Amino acid sequence: MVTSTWTPAPTSVPSASNPSTSARQSTLRTANLALVARKVLSSHEPISRADVAATTGMTRSTASRLADELVEAGVLAELAPVPSVGPGRPAVPLAPPHGTFVALGLEVNVTHMAVRAIDLSGQMLAERIVLDDFAGSDPTVVLSRLSHLVADLLTLDAVGHARLVGAALALPGLVSDGVLLRAPNLGWSQVRPADHLAPALAPAGLQLLVGNEANLGALTVGRERPGSTHHYPSYIYLSGENGIGAGIVREGRVIIGTSGFAGEIGHVQIDPAGPLCGCGNRGCLERYAGRRVILRAAGLRDEDSPETLVAAYEAHDAQAVAAVDAAAHALGVGLAGAVNLLDIPVVVLGGHLAPLTRILRPLLSQELRARVLASSWSTPEVVQADGDQMPGATGAAWTLLEQVVADPAAWMRTG
Repeated sequence: MVTSTWTPAPTSVPSASNPSTSARQSTLRTANLALVARKVLSSHEPISRADVAATTGMTRSTASRLADELVEAGVLAELAPVPSVGPGRPAVPLAPPHGTFVALGLEVNVTHMAVRAIDLSGQMLAERIVLDDFAGSDPTVVLSRLSHLVADLLTLDAVGHARLVGAALALPGLVSDGVLLRAPNLGWSQVRPADHLAPALAPAGLQLLVGNEANLGALTVGRERPGSTHHYPSYIYLSGENGIGAGIVREGRVIIGTSGFAGEIGHVQIDPAGPLCGCGNRGCLERYAGRRVILRAAGLRDEDSPETLVAAYEAHDAQAVAAVDAAAHALGVGLAGAVNLLDIPVVVLGGHLAPLTRILRPLLSQELRARVLASSWSTPEVVQADGDQMPGATGAAWTLLEQVVADPAAWMRTG
């Protein structure tokens, strides 16, 4: 494990007959390259080589040499020198690079599909989006359309001139070993997306990572770019459209469970005698707080916007008030159980719930205060996710780019 304290290299020069010494030095270099990359990419502002040395415990010459290697490889970038206020050379700030390493983030959800090309700075170089109704759709047809979007994006100069890290697909369901086992709201089961996306990915030499949409979307909460620090170290992130999923983050790491199935909060039972859910059970959370459920209970159409619901609620429309109150109550019941079990201090409302935060928060917070045992000492904070409408696609790309940050030496060797 790499720590923030740098260990000096041996002062003696290894001989060719001592491979263990060479191996240790190689491991140390690999660890220190990752440490320098993380320091720069996690910083909110550009920092100098001297800053890197001071915060890692490295000598200036070592920090400078490693930074030079990372700049040459395109893992870091140099900005224009900053004039010095004293003697010595002007400092040359280090920052995330633009357009050098790029990952493709893909997403299919109930109302849309998306493909995004994102670089190490977090900049989106290009995207393709299709808005449609994919509930009960044919995965072969939908993934073929997605494959064409990927192929189109790969023809762009900004993408083609970059070092492609890979492609990752976010899906709203249970995923294991590259297979979507079940996505009730899409109506899909036992689907291997890589088989359908191979026509676009294989010519580019790209492998496909498949993950849960909420887990991947959770990676983006309160962060600027891949490798950056989390504003909230631990939180439960709610995502979804017709359904509701959760990404559980503790100390910056997404908890996926032994089989990768953690976070299915939409299928926590609120009422055993409640309405039938697409999963086959009754009274699941998403049958009270899913997007279409709330809109229909409020007397609105499926295609109506969240702003329409907010306006009706704030105008004291009886149906809208009852629908929002029922959703907040159900969310409070489900989330209180999760908070009591996991001791997570922050709840982030994303997906279709994000635009409703202002009207959901008062009653939801009241429910959590009443139901969370430790609320007198640690009341869960309810916050709104940012405005990214497709964070699953963004998080999918970030999770690949963070592999470059974690082990830049591996990418420098294969460059």
